[in-house]
Amino acid sequence: MMSNKRINGNQLEHMLKNGLQNLMTREEEINRLNVFPVSDGDTGTNMRLTLENGIRYAKANVNAGEYLKRFSKGLLLGARGNSGVILSQFFKGFCLELARCSQLGISELRNGLIRGYRVAYSAVVTPTEGTILTVVREGIEHIKGQLSRSTTVEQMLSMYIAEMKKTLAITPELLPVLKEAGVIDSGALGFIVIVEGMLKYLYGEVLLSAQPVDQKEMDESSLDLFNENSIFEDGYCMEFILQLMNAAKYNRHFRLNAYIDDLKLYGNSIVAVQDEKRIKVHIHTLIPAKIIALSQEYGEFLTFKLENMQIQHNEHDKMLKAARTHKALAIVAVVNGEGMKKLFTELGCDIVIDGGSTMNTSSQEFMDAFSMLDSDAIVVLPNHPNIFLAAEQAVELSKATNIEVLKTQSVAEGYFALAMDVRSSEDTSFRISEMRSGLANTITLSETTASRDYTYREISCQKGDEILLLNNEIICVGNNWKQAILDGLSAVEDIEDRETCIVFRGEGVPAEYEDLLIDAVNESYPLLEVQFVGGGQNVYHWILGLI
Repeated sequence: MMSNKRINGNQLEHMLKNGLQNLMTREEEINRLNVFPVSDGDTGTNMRLTLENGIRYAKANVNAGEYLKRFSKGLLLGARGNSGVILSQFFKGFCLELARCSQLGISELRNGLIRGYRVAYSAVVTPTEGTILTVVREGIEHIKGQLSRSTTVEQMLSMYIAEMKKTLAITPELLPVLKEAGVIDSGALGFIVIVEGMLKYLYGEVLLSAQPVDQKEMDESSLDLFNENSIFEDGYCMEFILQLMNAAKYNRHFRLNAYIDDLKLYGNSIVAVQDEKRIKVHIHTLIPAKIIALSQEYGEFLTFKLENMQIQHNEHDKMLKAARTHKALAIVAVVNGEGMKKLFTELGCDIVIDGGSTMNTSSQEFMDAFSMLDSDAIVVLPNHPNIFLAAEQAVELSKATNIEVLKTQSVAEGYFALAMDVRSSEDTSFRISEMRSGLANTITLSETTASRDYTYREISCQKGDEILLLNNEIICVGNNWKQAILDGLSAVEDIEDRETCIVFRGEGVPAEYEDLLIDAVNESYPLLEVQFVGGGQNVYHWILGLI
């Protein structure tokens, strides 16, 4: 059994990579712990994407403190969803404590873990016990008095994991929604799984996953940015896992260093790691066929991803040109669906980020948007509560004092905020105040199909039921989408005083359903003016905004 009293930056890098791989093997299990019956940016996926960005951003360095600086910055930039932001804030504190340490011993690790949870707590306006915060706090607080000079890193991490698991087991007692659903906290489990992977590396268990990195589906407007007249100079980004083969037709004398030397002939930004008979590769190249031919001399592909980086480059240039006109107030919004993107652009948004419930926007995406704008002030419309922390973290990282995040919880709130904007005014404070008043009076109803069984307090539904949410709280369950919406409208206390209803039709919902819905709404609420928009959003079949 290995025994380390101290670890350096290279060891820490490999430990974190192993933690990522361990998280990937249990990502779906962690996602399934999401008790809410609406598909969203699940905890396991958000934590994995955040950790991936930290590792990708960092550079190998034998000095642990120097490695942590870039790793932590990468986490902060790549943080997605509340779980990803909390994870990034934990490692921010860990790094702040250890940035000047070239090696990490028991006392340094103890202090880093303590500062980590304290910074994570401070990042959340109202910390909730029974979550990842409780687990990381009690994990170190319960063992710090048991550590001594003779304690090894392996022993410390084993003790830390054991205590965190004890707390994880009682999270349902601390958080009623977990107890009623009969599950433990997903973010806490995700963190424990990462640390378990780190410990596995120290014990010699190196993990390699065949799971590909998630990528957003490219829409048709992006494809239009590359045609027969385009200049192709940025090349392709290739990522794959190669299985070395034993059959006679393959070269069985594989040597990683020689393979990397051959790769250098055809590309750059090369990362190649070997785990027994599998090779994981990342490379940028203009001639992917050469890489494919070279690799198939030794084996066959388990996974393969090829992206045209020129499209990404051209898309960035297009956004930059569109956003660079100086103005008093610029607006950044997060929406999902082609109809939504078009609508929010027409309503005055300077940059519309494709994101939302199923793919939570990262802090880096917000910072990229900020860098493209030339304005006296910027307003951000996140349009989803799970994006608030990432947006606020981006503002903090940008060090800008002219950016304000309006906490729009839905596209309906974002829509009415924009509707109240007085674009002709140069008074940015007045415009922001008007936008805030628009969202403050908005009621949002969202109709969808339950993605899992759910019970909490007086509400219970089964997977496949039609459910209606009022401002993100489930209030109606049934087997008919139209009736669910009518029941939801009747639950709005001041519905008779509401004058306008904007309805966003989701992806895959037939346009003729609009006639069915408007007839039903007009019959019950004849004074309510109803307008339809083909939003094309996923997850929610219908989103209704009422003012």
